[in-house]
Amino acid sequence: MLLYTARYMAATRTQVYLTQEQRDRIEELRARDGRTLAEVIRAALDSYLPPPEPDLEKLQRVLDETFGSCPDLEVPPREEWNRFDLDWNRIESDPSGH
Repeated sequence: MLLYTARYMAATRTQVYLTQEQRDRIEELRARDGRTLAEVIRAALDSYLPPPEPDLEKLQRVLDETFGSCPDLEVPPREEWNRFDLDWNRIESDPSGH
């Protein structure tokens, strides 16, 4: 029970009645994936439910608190962005222009 509490701090125990067919299908998933019954049901609910609304006030507070936190960061001009890979390593241009 401690592991469950540590992994899912905000979890609430809920009793749900399933048909035998639903339970059998979940058991097939459990056997194939090695997940617990609760993990399978939570994953199904997560895929069904719409995502939660973002906390815009919290997002704005984080942006306000971190604005200007890297004043010395050098960002290349926008017209040069395609000259870098995703790790910001410069990509040498092809001398033939391709």
